[in-house]
Amino acid sequence: MPQTVSSVEASKAFGRISRQALVAPLTITHHGHDSLVLMSAAEYQRLKRRDRQVLTLADFTEEDRAAVAASRAPAEAAAFNDEIQDN
Repeated sequence: MPQTVSSVEASKAFGRISRQALVAPLTITHHGHDSLVLMSAAEYQRLKRRDRQVLTLADFTEEDRAAVAASRAPAEAAAFNDEIQDN
């Protein structure tokens, strides 16, 4: 179960709260609403490594481009064809 503390509690007991956040992310609430998440630097870095990268056409090899050109949508995708048809 995620751990949650109020912003008042977090400010009064930051040492204890920060030690808890080293073990598992801790949600800090403000006026009853989730406001912040305190987590270890290691967990933050792990999440940052998962960020998506934007590639340009120049980043793809000819083999990559050929594979994309040869790809076909699965038959189940035909159910969405009406969304791209010109009216």
